[in-house]
Amino acid sequence: MARAFIIVLDSVGIGGAPDAHRFGDVGADTVGHIAEVCAGGAADGPSRTGPLHLPNLVALGLGQTCRLSTGRVPPGLSGELDGCAAYASAAEASKGKDTPSGHWEIAGVTTETQWGLFPEVEPAFPQELVDELCSAAKLPGILGNRHASGTEIINELGDEHIRTGKPICYTSADSVFQIAAHEDAFGLDHLYRVCELAKPLTERWDIARVIARPFVGDHSSGFVRTGHRRDFMTPPLSPTLLDWATEDGRDIISVGKIGDIFAGRGTGRILPAHGNDALFDRTLEGCRELQDDGLLFANFIDFDSLYGHRRDVTGYAQALESFDRRLPELLDRLDRDDFLVITADHGCDPTWRGTDHTREQVPVLIRAPHLRGSLGCWPTYAQVASLIAEHLGLHPRSAAAHPRVHPCAAGAVLE
Repeated sequence: MARAFIIVLDSVGIGGAPDAHRFGDVGADTVGHIAEVCAGGAADGPSRTGPLHLPNLVALGLGQTCRLSTGRVPPGLSGELDGCAAYASAAEASKGKDTPSGHWEIAGVTTETQWGLFPEVEPAFPQELVDELCSAAKLPGILGNRHASGTEIINELGDEHIRTGKPICYTSADSVFQIAAHEDAFGLDHLYRVCELAKPLTERWDIARVIARPFVGDHSSGFVRTGHRRDFMTPPLSPTLLDWATEDGRDIISVGKIGDIFAGRGTGRILPAHGNDALFDRTLEGCRELQDDGLLFANFIDFDSLYGHRRDVTGYAQALESFDRRLPELLDRLDRDDFLVITADHGCDPTWRGTDHTREQVPVLIRAPHLRGSLGCWPTYAQVASLIAEHLGLHPRSAAAHPRVHPCAAGAVLE
């Protein structure tokens, strides 16, 4: 039996990206700064106290991969390495610091051109785009039309949205067009349909994603986003590890938003869930059911969406510790020949300025046959795809059918 598991801890960066200066992120260090705040007692709360406590991740090499990235082990993350563990730090070769670019690179596709971004002005969206969307979706108009925090803008404009029927449209430093609407007053299916119509309209500006952001509540109780988010994504422009496995007839299970990130291409059976605990349950379910020579790909989104973007250090620390406590449940279910990778797609340092992702290296924690100790510093996340393809006996497919890409040693590069 030779199965493979990729677990992405969304935004759990470890600092020190060589090109962080290009993104204004010199000094960002998600894990390191959380550990420092915890060690100083400033992240104590009703649900956690004291230094950051991640013994199972440390045993897989988390502290040591931080040392590879920044030259130091963060406070609380020293410890003995499991004799079956291997570790590396990886820098992103793609030109963005967004979720799709990070995941695609993990799966073997490196984007050499940057996605389009909406300017940080108000209004943020071209009038042509707004007019075409309102016409196609028969909307009375839109609200927002600016860079904004999703939780803040729905509380600011939720009442007006319900009264007027205009969806709330906003963006961020990512390549994204987000549409928020009330599940009852506007309708969930209606929101999804508006997003489906918006996706091809945004492609003229090279926007990677349109995201449906449903919410519930009212002015008196407050508006709250629900777990029915959906991402309408541009598909990868070259075959990924998921495509290679699909073409070879392998069993594939995707947990969480992996299906959205890869636009449903090669993602096999999708196990959705809301919240890290539920995502862990579904990962264990997938582990039980994954067939020999199969691939499971999971994303744990809460680190990023609930704590990184909201700059919640205490919540982020608690989420890391909760994942760590449950990690033995997965490790105990692995078979002898299984290949496990725990990694991340970018950083989102909750101590950093603003609310954007941060350009960081990521940990690569491996439990697999014949790999032990330090594997060094990797210049691309795509080495994950290379190792797993080798483990599963997969052969990368040609990118000849995709005129904007060409094969490279670690995957494929967008020109």
